Amino acid sequence: MYLIIDVGNTRVKVAVFEIDTIKEVFTFEKTNIISELKKIISNFSISNSIVSSVANFTDEETKKIAELLNPVFLDSNTKVPFENLYKTPKTLGVDRIALASAAIKRYPNQNVLVLDAGTCITYEFIIDEGNYLGGAISPGIAMRYKALHTFTSKLPLLEANELENFIGTDTESSIHSGVINGVCNEIDGIIAQYQKKYPDLTVVLTGGDTYFLSKQLKSVIFAHPNFVLEGLHTILIHNLAND
Repeated sequence: MYLIIDVGNTRVKVAVFEIDTIKEVFTFEKTNIISELKKIISNFSISNSIVSSVANFTDEETKKIAELLNPVFLDSNTKVPFENLYKTPKTLGVDRIALASAAIKRYPNQNVLVLDAGTCITYEFIIDEGNYLGGAISPGIAMRYKALHTFTSKLPLLEANELENFIGTDTESSIHSGVINGVCNEIDGIIAQYQKKYPDLTVVLTGGDTYFLSKQLKSVIFAHPNFVLEGLHTILIHNLAND
């Protein structure tokens, strides 16, 4: 079995794969990573593992994880199953590398646009030749709500809410309209830009806001909440095959 570890700034998502199938997914706080990993490996027979982290590990944490699992630590030098045409490959986030890898595996020989709706909304474009071209980064839903509250003196901090009417009739509904309507129109507009140049485009939505946004968007998409984990698994298998 393979252990796939995706570390965010505060939370960790871990998947146990048996061949190509996710057997179980665990989510816990980053501060508990060592104790939680010990529990998981005591219950599963893990042969290989990979770690992707957008947060910084302490030297002690890195040492303990290495002792526990001897994993592949994903970075810009790790072998990947696509040609990376990003102009600054060393600045490309490991989560974006994982998403491109998942797209190559699940949708081979297709033009794929992957939207990851989390803290930020990232757009990753993989052309049908198997090359990663790049994409875009914009603020996520929660970040937009926080920005309105933080950079004004009177606007309240709200949580995401489904729109009943795009016309806000009070301050709260106006904020919801601005944020949610803005995000959905941004996404639909960017998808339309890509479809104009690549009519046979496959669009994938993943990330923490997948379920919420999939009900709001007009565009036809495939929702894959565990797309990053799938991509990390693909990278791990690729490295095992090419060692």
